Amino acid sequence: MDTDYARCRMALRTKQAALAGGRTAGVFMLLSALAVSGCSSIRSGSNEVKTAVVDPAPDAGFIAHPERQRSRADLPFQKVWIKPGFDKNNYRELLVAPVNTRYMMEMDWLHGMSSAAWFSDVQADIAELGLYFHDQVVKAFKNDPHHRFRVVERQESQKHPALRLELALIEIDPSTPVLHALSWAGPPGTGTVAGVVNQRRAAFEGRLRDLKTNEIVATFADRDMADIAPIDLTRLTWYGPAKRIMERWAGQFVLIANRKQGEAVTDETPFTVMPF
Repeated sequence: MDTDYARCRMALRTKQAALAGGRTAGVFMLLSALAVSGCSSIRSGSNEVKTAVVDPAPDAGFIAHPERQRSRADLPFQKVWIKPGFDKNNYRELLVAPVNTRYMMEMDWLHGMSSAAWFSDVQADIAELGLYFHDQVVKAFKNDPHHRFRVVERQESQKHPALRLELALIEIDPSTPVLHALSWAGPPGTGTVAGVVNQRRAAFEGRLRDLKTNEIVATFADRDMADIAPIDLTRLTWYGPAKRIMERWAGQFVLIANRKQGEAVTDETPFTVMPF
């Protein structure tokens, strides 16, 4: 194992316990430990870092029985349920449904805005983000070198047993220009912590349905956080790095589709730590 990477992982393990005493303070101590250890970045090949700093999102309602879902060490999503006896190898085609964005309109911060014009702009952005998420998933499967699933645009195009992937964006924490400007223009040491407090996160819920029987064969949900790193303020949007998170999810769907028996698909979450 690379010496620098091993040192970073050791610093991570020694400070994870601090998170139990308070989320913000714990994250500060965790990132401080990484910086003091000389770590400019750490990329986790498991769920260690994500588990430490990202709580699962509350159930939004897109999944009918969220109580059946559990965390699985072999899958990258925080909540998963798979119907007993389900075998993905029995299916050869995939239809990706339009992404549901209705739950995004229920976010508390959205209704606290005072500007009607900006609210309208955010509504348009949310619709565009739903299209982007859908298109990234379709693109990822079409570009899969293993061609695990043939993507069909309509149910009428189905030629072989098929699954329908249904997704709902349920949360994107806003990243405001003021907070980010303060985050990266402040005194040394303020950048990383302010970025964490600003919670640059996104969350989704998903269902997998047998296209012929209409039976739901799996459900899953995840909340993820983007890389903690300096950003280009000239291209800042309220949804910040949400598109990068969606791209990561799309890639994970393909990895899961190609997953072999007993193989684990881990959540590789990068964190770039600014030295204090």
